Amino acid sequence: MARILAIDYGRKRVGLAVTDPMQIIANGLDTVAAKDLLDYLEKYMANEEVEIFVVGYPKQLNNEDSESMKYLKPFLGKLKKKFPDIPIEMVDERFTSKIAFQTMIDGGLKKKQRQDKAMIDKVSATIILQSYMETKRNMF
Repeated sequence: MARILAIDYGRKRVGLAVTDPMQIIANGLDTVAAKDLLDYLEKYMANEEVEIFVVGYPKQLNNEDSESMKYLKPFLGKLKKKFPDIPIEMVDERFTSKIAFQTMIDGGLKKKQRQDKAMIDKVSATIILQSYMETKRNMF
């Protein structure tokens, strides 16, 4: 099996998470500058097979697209163009940053570590990936 790669896209930084090849466990992979993301993915995928991209879908509480969609849409177009054979699924990312922060507190991380925005982005991507995996499991 190939891996599932999750993307928590931000204008400056992008959190990445990935499953193991058996698609059982979600792990934080990295945080990358948004401008370097496609190059990073190309290098990563030279060594690892990815079955699907799971991208955080920024929505407002009223279920409408958030302001962030105007930055995400151009990226999605570039991602599709660069990797045309890999499907992209969108997963509601509401509250992932808050859940990530709480997870870091629950995990015993010190205040200084919890202020690391790159860490929050990576944990958020992991939560997006776990959410996708749970939804997929519940379908079967």
